[in-house]
Amino acid sequence: MAVTNGTGTARGHGTAAGPGTFAALLLVAVCGSPAYADWAEANTDPSGAGGWFMRLLAWPSWQFGFDEVPGMAPGDLRAILVVVLAALFLYLLPAAQTARAPGGLSQFFSGWAAYVLAGAFAALLGSLLGTDASLMTAFQAVGTGATYGVFAGWIVGAASLGGRA
Repeated sequence: MAVTNGTGTARGHGTAAGPGTFAALLLVAVCGSPAYADWAEANTDPSGAGGWFMRLLAWPSWQFGFDEVPGMAPGDLRAILVVVLAALFLYLLPAAQTARAPGGLSQFFSGWAAYVLAGAFAALLGSLLGTDASLMTAFQAVGTGATYGVFAGWIVGAASLGGRA
């Protein structure tokens, strides 16, 4: 008989939220870095699909002290919120527990959906808590955050396959 921790998962095995959160952290840390954002801006064609995608991956860009402006930049807040909200939504979305066909496919789509929601809510909250906060700006930002989640979320969804539901 397997020892469980009260949630039905065996001890020593993580949930799907762990690998998915790690993938989200890596996406934001690498693709949101100033070096990657500068590279994507200088070396990709925004009118082509590949260039557009490479630039979109830099959306949760962060600076964290690399700029001259004191305090937290809106991009920094957005980058933090994407990772924190991805972890929250990955944990809250039930995936395979309630799926009619439990298994990898439901975990994949649950992880992907969690990242779409994380991108949208990070954009909304980042805009509302930013310096030039307005409801219209926040609503427009949600579209960009959700687009980022749709096109980058498959990576988090694939990483979620590594854990137990």
